[in-house]
Amino acid sequence: MAEPKAPTATEVDFIQSQANEAQSNSMDSDGLKSGLAEQARNATGREHELTLKQAFRLYPKAIAFSLIFSAAVIMEGYDLALLGGFYGYSAFQNKFGDQPGPNGGKVVSANWQTYIQNGGLVGQIIGLYINGFISDHFGYKRTMLFSQALMISLIFIPFFAPNIQTILAGNILLGIPWGIFQTLSVTYASDVAPVILRPYLTTYVNLCWIIGQLISAGVLRGLLSREGEWGYRIPFALQWMWPPLIILGTLFAPESPWWLVRKGRLEDAKKALLQLTSRNAQSNFDVDDQVALMKATDELEKAQSEGMTYWDCFKGVDLRRTEIASVSYLAQCWCGSALMGYSVQFYERAGLSPQNSFDMNIGQSAMGVIGVLLSWVMMGRFGRRDIYIAGMFGLMVILMTVGGLGFARPDLPGPSWAIGSLLLFYTFVYNMTVGPVCYSIVAEIPSTRHKIKTVVLARNFSNIGGLLNNSLMPHMLGIHSWNWGARTGLFWAGFCVVILIWSYFRLPEPKGRTYGELDVLFHHRVSARKFASTRVDQFAEGGNTKVEPVDL
Repeated sequence: MAEPKAPTATEVDFIQSQANEAQSNSMDSDGLKSGLAEQARNATGREHELTLKQAFRLYPKAIAFSLIFSAAVIMEGYDLALLGGFYGYSAFQNKFGDQPGPNGGKVVSANWQTYIQNGGLVGQIIGLYINGFISDHFGYKRTMLFSQALMISLIFIPFFAPNIQTILAGNILLGIPWGIFQTLSVTYASDVAPVILRPYLTTYVNLCWIIGQLISAGVLRGLLSREGEWGYRIPFALQWMWPPLIILGTLFAPESPWWLVRKGRLEDAKKALLQLTSRNAQSNFDVDDQVALMKATDELEKAQSEGMTYWDCFKGVDLRRTEIASVSYLAQCWCGSALMGYSVQFYERAGLSPQNSFDMNIGQSAMGVIGVLLSWVMMGRFGRRDIYIAGMFGLMVILMTVGGLGFARPDLPGPSWAIGSLLLFYTFVYNMTVGPVCYSIVAEIPSTRHKIKTVVLARNFSNIGGLLNNSLMPHMLGIHSWNWGARTGLFWAGFCVVILIWSYFRLPEPKGRTYGELDVLFHHRVSARKFASTRVDQFAEGGNTKVEPVDL
């Protein structure tokens, strides 16, 4: 057998040059990665050093565009409160009522109330799942424009509705854009805001809900004495005011920079960040470092979970994140919040006129606004976890008191006054704690790659809980059904106990953490009770991540 020929001098030189070139490319690649890691580390440091005053100066346009997206929730809060108010509205009942009323006229039966409320939730569930796909594919901006255009066309259905069946159909279809708004508003806010502004812009969504309800209560109070079909058509028609204004603002808004990074459009992400920030602010903000941080976080999340489907939200560490977001959202409707809409009934039982009862309803919404504003002050100091747990405990105590008063004689005005007033106080405590803090938790806890779909899943768990509420509450409070009255508070107080136990062991504290740092904490399976005290290094030596528990 012939021996192999030795390589010539020329071949040896060629092989050596190829090896040197490969080594040089590897060193260049390592150097590039090291440079990007250093940029990302610098951006992380700036995020932690940024004060609230500096953030307002640097991100005024991000705040403005976030408020525009969140304004869609004002419209949704108005729409949903409108139907609930119409059930005690003579013009609406005389047109669409299907049963004789106790004092003449007509009323909408408990069954139809349940169908309509649940129909809206079914539409929202459909809209949410649709949004999980179209937002990831088309981006937040185009999805918002499409949803507003859809909203404009669908308002015609309830406006011209000839019967209660058409009201039901309209509510189902309107639920589709409502569901899209629920996800877009909070995810866009969390994407455009720096760490220090995230809790304020995400919880502003809750304030938008209350503003919508407050406007609805004012409109209904103003038209309470108006007879005929325009008594309910005018409130429906006012819904056309919102979409053109939101569409105009959205046209000028930049796309989410996180979405652009996930699509590999880094230059577009830089342009979006420059559109969201002010060049006149005295800050050491560096757009290249910021994009490097987003890219590094995206690569870290890819390493932890490559897929971006709904099923991937239930795999690995993302299962824990989906659980936290979902239970936090579900707790909003299973902590007794459904009772807030029934304080008017208790005031009427105490002897107040319908006009004065609606005035108290407006006062209730105003208390909710004050509660949210106070929550902003508290979150800057206490974070999310402590406020959530303390708020849930407070709601439990209030509900137990309301439930106990439900055993008093129904003909006594004193207990009814006390119950109605406690429900007003419940509204204040809820909107100072659990109500707004939930939005911050749901927006911060998911990974950036799975955020849209995780929020969709969480909100839909809440909607399913709402379906249960809408099925139970008319029977619990109906005088011709179970007639539990205020004793219903004891039922929901029991759920508050369960949520309290879960919150203590499972709810982490995301305050002051970048998305990359949260990824690291979840990857290392840090206990929820130690999230706040654990030191995190997303860019440790060797390209690894590191956590270091701190004993307090």
